[in-house]
Amino acid sequence: MRLLDMKRTTTGAIAATLLAAFASSSAFAVTQADFKIGAAVSEDDLSLWNIDVTTPDGRGLPPGKGSVSEGEKIFAEQCVTCHGEKAAGGSMYGSMVGGVGSFLTDKRKLTPGSMYPYAPILFDYIRRAMPMTAPESLTNDEAYALSAYILNLNDLVPADGVLDAKAITAIKMPNRDGFMVDDRPDTKAVRCMENCPPIKD
Repeated sequence: MRLLDMKRTTTGAIAATLLAAFASSSAFAVTQADFKIGAAVSEDDLSLWNIDVTTPDGRGLPPGKGSVSEGEKIFAEQCVTCHGEKAAGGSMYGSMVGGVGSFLTDKRKLTPGSMYPYAPILFDYIRRAMPMTAPESLTNDEAYALSAYILNLNDLVPADGVLDAKAITAIKMPNRDGFMVDDRPDTKAVRCMENCPPIKD
């Protein structure tokens, strides 16, 4: 027998032996308890990660509140470097102000005021991603205050305005009705894992 054939035969025999060992022995069946590490995850633990906000109804928005004037101060301290004075555009990002109605033209201007269908989207994004150098470092009050300030710059919140979960959800954004439901056939597809009907053209 040639050396190559001997190697193949030996490798196959070893693989068969290991496969049989795995199939017939419970020695390889382990659980979390076998490692004696970790702990069950509680709902309180999950709440630290589950910060999703349902934007149409504001479900998931946290307690807290912030005013336009407070937001202006925070913006000057933590946001102006990237976004520019009065959010008109800076070293990293374009303007966050204006553009309302521009989606009906061929020169769209993307800002929270012109694009977002629901105001809580702004709060959600600020809380998750800003400032860019330290995302999720803002308190809920600070995120509400920054939302109030930016929406004020877009003429959607008065200068003396204060936002909390209820107030920000109640704001009617200019582009709320500017989106269409995606009703293409594939969006109604239902997942099938067994005994599936044949795919039709």
